[in-house]
Amino acid sequence: MAVPTGCASPIPQGKMVSAAGAGDGCCMRFLMLNWRDPRNPRSGGAERVTEGYLTALAGRGHEVVWFANRFAGASAEEFLNGVRLVRAGVLGSSVLEARRWVRRQPCFDLVIDQHHGIPWYAPWWCGTRCVAYVHEVLGPIWRTFYRRPWSDIGRIQERWTHWLYREVPFWTACESTRDGLRRHGVRRISILRYGVHTQALRVLNPKPLAQPLRLAVVTRLAPNKRVDHALSALRILHRRGFGASMVVVGTGDGDAFLRQKAVDLGLRESVKFTGLLPEPEKDAILREAHLLLHTSVREGWGLNVIEANALGTPAVVYPVPGLIESTLHDQTGLVAERETAEALADRVVELLADDARYQRLRHQAWDRAKTMHWSQVLPPACDWLEARARGEPLPADDLVAAEAGGDSRDFGCVKPGDRGRTHLL
Repeated sequence: MAVPTGCASPIPQGKMVSAAGAGDGCCMRFLMLNWRDPRNPRSGGAERVTEGYLTALAGRGHEVVWFANRFAGASAEEFLNGVRLVRAGVLGSSVLEARRWVRRQPCFDLVIDQHHGIPWYAPWWCGTRCVAYVHEVLGPIWRTFYRRPWSDIGRIQERWTHWLYREVPFWTACESTRDGLRRHGVRRISILRYGVHTQALRVLNPKPLAQPLRLAVVTRLAPNKRVDHALSALRILHRRGFGASMVVVGTGDGDAFLRQKAVDLGLRESVKFTGLLPEPEKDAILREAHLLLHTSVREGWGLNVIEANALGTPAVVYPVPGLIESTLHDQTGLVAERETAEALADRVVELLADDARYQRLRHQAWDRAKTMHWSQVLPPACDWLEARARGEPLPADDLVAAEAGGDSRDFGCVKPGDRGRTHLL
């Protein structure tokens, strides 16, 4: 399959440097295509990490544009941290609107086609270099949002889309997604880890694992997150005689259902729903919690796991793609044996019987989170994107990373100075 590499229109003399002539220190033009932007009320973790990468590119002096769907009350254009937000079209029309808009612009050096189940088909109309950006292979997630036959149609469409894009370079965050893409026929995939803004605590304060347990859930309240499983796990702990409470941070379409679920389970006094919170308040909850619970169908990574780890709180998670990478079992947290509330509760009980193990997980999660701050993740990620914009060949290694300091061998990393495979977790 031939992927176009020529520019759709010339760049004004003296304004920008084309991909073919771009070099270190040259200003280049990047375009991100994503259905939502950070101002969209329905934005989530995907938009948070996308903003991180694009803000860093803008900070390097590049011109960066984010094209997204319009939404009620939104302006057609605005700037956010140096990134130009452009909005046009809605579901069903935004691809055509993007194509029309791009044809009126100077040539971009790199277009990033971000897939959320449905792509933008940019390699066939953008007229320049293009990479695909995928957070997760949705797979079973289709069934959490749509009934049959629509869920089956979605899964088939996703598989065939990846096959159609098989020669396009892909960028994702974890091995599970990479492997899923490979099963769908994609041939060139690079891993760029997500970063977090959360600064790791300078000193890890004592936090004995004792009753009553303080549990936290931080996520969008959507069907695929399965927060009701976390509520059921809390109920199981109570039935086994353990004292525990839970704070649920987030909002979404499932808010009313989950509040009623808590009442039905007899957890009215044990569960607090906070809605959305400012970052300092969310961080305070994560810092005080003994454990973060994560029960999603699957994740592109699981940013809240690393945020909790940075604040000295390990996670207990379901054994699903993404979460098995963000939580390393018995190193930085625990992974349940099965995707059931009972199995989740079992892992929590395991830790209650072994505070020394809990403290070891806390410290190792905290150490690992230090390597995943944006300041560590962004430099190699931006280098990779700039290399794609210049048209450089993809490296043979599919894991793009900074060289983490410290004794990183415990987490499958290499130490500084090792010129073999470098990993950033």
